[in-house]
Order: sequence, then C-alpha cells, then structure tokens
Amino acid sequence: MILPSDFLSGMAQSSRARLAAAQQHLSADVLRGRIATLPPAPQLTLDGRFDLIAELKLRSPAMGVLSGTDADLEKRVRSYATAGAAIVSVLTEPDRFDGSLEHLRRAAVALAPTGVPAMRKDFLVDPYQVLEARVAGAGGVLLIVRMLDRLTLQQMMLQAAQLGLFVLLETFDASEVETAHALARAWAGRPQDCLIGVNSRDLSTLQVDPERLDQLADRLPRAFPRVAESGLQTPDDAAHLAAAGYNLALVGTALMASHEPVELARQMIDRGREAGAVS
Repeated sequence: MILPSDFLSGMAQSSRARLAAAQQHLSADVLRGRIATLPPAPQLTLDGRFDLIAELKLRSPAMGVLSGTDADLEKRVRSYATAGAAIVSVLTEPDRFDGSLEHLRRAAVALAPTGVPAMRKDFLVDPYQVLEARVAGAGGVLLIVRMLDRLTLQQMMLQAAQLGLFVLLETFDASEVETAHALARAWAGRPQDCLIGVNSRDLSTLQVDPERLDQLADRLPRAFPRVAESGLQTPDDAAHLAAAGYNLALVGTALMASHEPVELARQMIDRGREAGAVS
C-alpha cells in the first residue's frame, strides 16, 4: 500500500514500470511512425474569460470509486463538450484511478467531431509517454513539476510542442510556480498552449486545501493561462476563482458525482465567465 506521504513517489515508480513495459512492446520510433500518419492534434481554443477542464475520473484515491464502469465513457465526454468544456481531462493511471490509454483513445474519438481536445492526465515521467498520448489522440498532457527534474520537464515540453500538443504544468507551491514560469518562458509552442496550474490537494494527506488557490493566484504569470485544480464543487467556487484571476478550472470529482453533470458544468462556466469579465 502507498502511504499518502509517499503518494507522488509511488506514482512515479509505477509510471516508470509502465514506461519500461511499453517501451519493450513498442519503440519510440514506431510511435513516431504512427504519429506521422495521423491528422493534426486537436487545437486548444479558450474563451479568454473563464473555461472548464472537465475530467473523466473513474476512481479517486481520496474518495474511492466514482464510477464502477466505463460503459458510458463516450456519452459522458461528449456531454462535457456539449456543456462548453474547453478540454476533457482523461485519467490514464490504472492502479489508483482505474484509468487507461484505451480510455483516452475512446474519449479522443468521441470528442473528435466537437473539436474539443482530450488531455492525458497521468504521472508522466518521460517524453515517450507524450508520444503515447499523441498516438491515443490527445491534444495535450499534464506534467507535474514536483515529480520531475527541470531537464526532463524541458524534454517533455519540447516533445509536446513538436507534436502540436498543449501542456498543463501542475504546481503545489510558490517555488514550483516560479519553476513553471521559467519553463513557460522557453515554451516552443503557442503561448496559449502552455497552461500553469495550482493543485489545491495536499499530497501528504490527500485532502483539499482551498486556501492554496487564493494564496498563489497573484503569483501566477499573466502571460499564460492560469488553472485552478481540485476541490471545486459549485458554480460559486468557479466564480470565486475566476474573480481571483484564474482562467480555467479543472473539475473532476464534482462532475463525476453529480446527477446533472451537464447542468453543473454549464453553471460553472457561466458563473466563472461572469466573474472573469468583471475582474
């Protein structure tokens, strides 16, 4: 069992094991060959006031099972796009989140007619896994600043830019925000395709610390889209964070647990845009 205090290191170790197994099965050159036959990656389009990253998450280490089946995966991700989500985040980590690359592939196929990109959310540790995401149809990837050294982050970001993917750099404290800003300044893709996020979940307890989002809002650079991650439950939460300066919010558990996820997503977007326009 992975103790909460060792959560990220455990996830990194598991990711490296999956990486090694995948590389034995398919080389990076084979993946690049497959990518060469694909149409361009779906492009990220943002409103500019406030947008939603709606997440497909079957299980949460903190909350347990959120959905016992992936049978309605296509219907759910399309409903997120219909509600106005700018991105659909798809968990691909199998051990603690019940995710898979097949979920990402299915989501990307379902979203293709809408133009809304899917984002691979996982504990990625190597540029190879960015190639995997592109082969599966993703338009972007999440990279966790705390997990990776700067050189690896640079390599993964360069790989993403070369593939036409956006990146979400996830941070947890002020020093990581500074690191993300330095990396973003060297980003080789479109400026709007480098997002910097703050995760409000405390990885030592797996509990949400909503004050972190307020505390770090002013430290986030204005030249790049700013993302509030974890803990958002209501349209009022979205309005509060938009007023604080966030351009996007990543919402998973609240949408997965809601009996009316489309309406909740729409209300979050509407309230966030109202507050964002005022701020």
